[in-house]
Amino acid sequence: MAAPEPEPGRCAHFVLRKKRFCRMIPAPGRRFCGEHGHEEVYFVQDINAGLKDVAEIPEKQASILGNMEKLHLLGPGRCFVEFGAGRGKLSHWVDIALENVEGVQFLLVERATTRFKVDGKHKRRDSIFERLQVDIQHLCLNKVPILEKKRLPVVGIGKHLCGAATDLALRCLVESYTPCCDGEDEEPAPKRCRTAQTEVAPQKSAGSESTTEDHKPVAGIVIALCCHHKCDWRHYVGREFFKSVGLGPVEFHYFQRMSSWATCGMRETTSKASTSEDSEDQTNDTEEHEQTLSRTESGSDTLQGILSVEERKEIGCLCKRLIDHGRVEYLQQQGYQAALQYYTESAVSLENVLLTAVPNPSLIPEPNM
Repeated sequence: MAAPEPEPGRCAHFVLRKKRFCRMIPAPGRRFCGEHGHEEVYFVQDINAGLKDVAEIPEKQASILGNMEKLHLLGPGRCFVEFGAGRGKLSHWVDIALENVEGVQFLLVERATTRFKVDGKHKRRDSIFERLQVDIQHLCLNKVPILEKKRLPVVGIGKHLCGAATDLALRCLVESYTPCCDGEDEEPAPKRCRTAQTEVAPQKSAGSESTTEDHKPVAGIVIALCCHHKCDWRHYVGREFFKSVGLGPVEFHYFQRMSSWATCGMRETTSKASTSEDSEDQTNDTEEHEQTLSRTESGSDTLQGILSVEERKEIGCLCKRLIDHGRVEYLQQQGYQAALQYYTESAVSLENVLLTAVPNPSLIPEPNM
């Protein structure tokens, strides 16, 4: 059976949805109408446009992408898991940055129903996006079908992980996902043999040990930190660090409360913001943060009349960094090279610290293509 042909004098574009050719009339000498002129053989998208203007990407997202590139995380054969995805803008910009990269998956984790998602703006047909409506506290990545089937190295990202959500995401990646992937194909560990004086665990072979301990299916972690006043000692991953320096849940509670002092000037910063897309995100983020800040600051504060605003900000920043250092220590103990760095100016956002982590060089997984 011969392939269908367009009607004489009509556009040669085939409309899949209607299962027929376009009925518009092209200009003389053309095969396609003005709407489908991009299908002419000489049309190559942006071939002469030069490099993509970085200014097209909002400043905060551009900086996060830049840090991901420095860590060599923007590669093929990976699954990017955006925790607290909201509208999915961070994944959207990662997808744009991976313009010529194949075999990329995206998992957008968000517990709430989200309006005005940007999912429909993804133009790359070879990128797979999937939304998981679940609380991070209850998410087992190992049982997500796409990861269970393809075994892709995971890159955990987040831009709206307030307080305890960051700790839940770290534990989801480092404790829940990693051990499951490492040990799933192995036999159950033999029971320990108790002797009169000590417990002796059966010896593992060198090959078995390297498989279970030296492989990290998490290729990297890049999370913008915020809202430390919403942290919770129960979920906090840096408890061992706190205990090692003689601190506990009571002290953590005070540091958590005082961390809100670091963003005392958030309203002032927002009022000076421009009307760009990035400032729109900044405004939305700040409104959410302000709701919690107002509740935190409305409580009795005996130091309000003693310390100046600048002193409170400085103490608040120190409290934030103390909490963050516990997270860094936790990741280092799990075999990751972790670091904190400023990723944007305080004039853009007072919540401007980025937590990054990659496996120690010998533990980096190979991407599956």
